[in-house]
Amino acid sequence: MDMIRDLSGAVEAALERRMAFIGGPRQVGKTTLALSLLGPSATTRHPGYLNWDHPAVPPVLRRGLLPPDAPRIVMDEIHKYARWRTLVKGLYDTEKGRRQFIVTGSARLDHYRKGGDSLVGRYRYFRLHPFSLPELERATGPDAGHLAALLTFGGFPEPLQARDERMLRLWQRERLTRVVREDLRDLERVREVSLVEELVDALPDKVGSLLSVKSLREDLQIDHKTAERWITILERLYVCFRIPPFGSRRIRALKKQQKLYLWDWSMVPELGPRFENLVAAQLLKYCHWQEDVEGHRMELRFLRDTDGREVDFVVLKNRAPLFAVECKTGSKAISPAVRYFADRTSIPAFYQVHQRDAYLQTGKITIIPFARFCHDLHLP
Repeated sequence: MDMIRDLSGAVEAALERRMAFIGGPRQVGKTTLALSLLGPSATTRHPGYLNWDHPAVPPVLRRGLLPPDAPRIVMDEIHKYARWRTLVKGLYDTEKGRRQFIVTGSARLDHYRKGGDSLVGRYRYFRLHPFSLPELERATGPDAGHLAALLTFGGFPEPLQARDERMLRLWQRERLTRVVREDLRDLERVREVSLVEELVDALPDKVGSLLSVKSLREDLQIDHKTAERWITILERLYVCFRIPPFGSRRIRALKKQQKLYLWDWSMVPELGPRFENLVAAQLLKYCHWQEDVEGHRMELRFLRDTDGREVDFVVLKNRAPLFAVECKTGSKAISPAVRYFADRTSIPAFYQVHQRDAYLQTGKITIIPFARFCHDLHLP
């Protein structure tokens, strides 16, 4: 069963005026989304689908030749070609008005498009995320088991559809091996690949807490600069993402330490941090949607003071805080930290989200089930 992605409409609209670039983690569904935009039953054999990894494609594209009866072209993995920007620019400038172009890729596309971008003004860039609870419900219909399935199997289409724990373990191992062994090789020059794999293995236990690069450095016996560089590389490879702190001197907020989360939250062993990671991914998806589709400047942060009081997330829009979110899997009482920061900050709304039914609204604070939170805030 194919699940229609929410991003389809935004990409369709962008194609009326520009190319559409679609980035995101490996196996998140970029090729499937692109093929759906070629037609409802399009496969990789569609004449408009050109994968640079296919041996017949590079010589044809380098000569500037395109299928004659394909008004919409998908170029997959073309960023593996050293001069891909010049090639894409030439094809677009020559064919615009007659054809529409979709370019897909993972970390390498996102990384290389930023440096000396000769394509600026010719494309819109969209980040495809794993399935969120609202998107899954829109694709397959409401189901009380959707949240449990997302918590167990993550939001990547293949394991989420299969819902088989043995298959999930095999899929996770294969995906991370390909990310580290193939994508890492293409993106960066890293000799100590086995140590990067050790770093990847250590990250699930770091989710939800303040990230200590010093601790990781000591565990791997590498210097601080190398540890920081490797984490940055893993962010570019869509393995993890970090969020910085938010706050002012009035509440003696932290300024530097960050928190880390995974794109595949199903790898997090404990339920509490895994639920927090799922919420983090939902909020990051909301921020990226607002940036890529609506054009706003968004930030995802967390709130913590020097006495250890913490609220998990703060979402900012155009530098102004919109709302804060605290995640709970246990007690339904209002968190003391939520009360404290609600009284002392200008953040207009605080949500304490739970997996199950729980609702209370008092002042700026709302206790709310996660599903209703997503619905009430119209999250993607």
